Amino acid sequence: MPSAFQQSVIDEFRANAGQVGGPFAGSDLLLLTTTGARTGRPHTTPLGHVRDGERLLVVGSNLGAPHHPDWYHNLLAHPSVQVELGEQQFETIAVPAEGSRRDELFARVVAEAPGYAEYQAATDRTLPVVVLELPGPRTPAPAITSLADKLTEVHTWLRGQLAQVHAETEAHFAARAAHRGAGTPPPPGLGLQIRQRCLAFCQALEFHHTAEDGHMFPAMEGHHPHLRPVFERLREEHRSIAAVQSALAALLAGVAVAEPERFRAELARMSEQLTAHLAYEEAEILPLLADVPWPPTP
Repeated sequence: MPSAFQQSVIDEFRANAGQVGGPFAGSDLLLLTTTGARTGRPHTTPLGHVRDGERLLVVGSNLGAPHHPDWYHNLLAHPSVQVELGEQQFETIAVPAEGSRRDELFARVVAEAPGYAEYQAATDRTLPVVVLELPGPRTPAPAITSLADKLTEVHTWLRGQLAQVHAETEAHFAARAAHRGAGTPPPPGLGLQIRQRCLAFCQALEFHHTAEDGHMFPAMEGHHPHLRPVFERLREEHRSIAAVQSALAALLAGVAVAEPERFRAELARMSEQLTAHLAYEEAEILPLLADVPWPPTP
């Protein structure tokens, strides 16, 4: 729970489109909402930030204290976060920078906000630099007026995250292949990024399946008893997909030492299982949801 002072900053930020007074007057602030690593509850924290192109950089300074701030531990456990920036609100995946990339980004932060160098000098720990990607320009999303639209939105996000995992692992292998000379190739700095992306994907998929098994499928089965075999197959696939999620996390955890061709084959096989499940669910379930309004009517 925010302190009384933090809560006053949050309230003032939201009441004035991101503008606050007092000691933060004129500062570049954002509100970061994370999910508690232990509690699972949302936690909102006002943070200074530095804009770097199409991304925001925040630093886990904790005012130079010897331990990382709670919000940093939260985003390692739950990478999907919500950002409030002025009047803009968006969800993104928080990715701590690694190695030389972290050092470069920290230098970028210090050039604009020198106080972070003082915080770093006050502690033995390396202050983490977290990258928050801004949402890029895109065509307006289609209106969501039915539960079918909402399910399609969730599946589209899941497919997008899986595509990003593929792209980031390919970047990892490209960096390894580009290494020249003796010795171990330097890490390309994508380990945490791949890990955060995979964790966000797996957590979202698990939440989605839990909601379907616990709420949506029982209600639909009551109205469409002739489709009981479909729902039984989907429940069984959910159990199989849970095993695939665990295998995917283990596969990606070993990307730094993986043999590229074997890794690609395994990732392709798992991705095919995941996307085949989404496609089957869409073919069987979407027509039943087209007339169910979203958001639900009271």
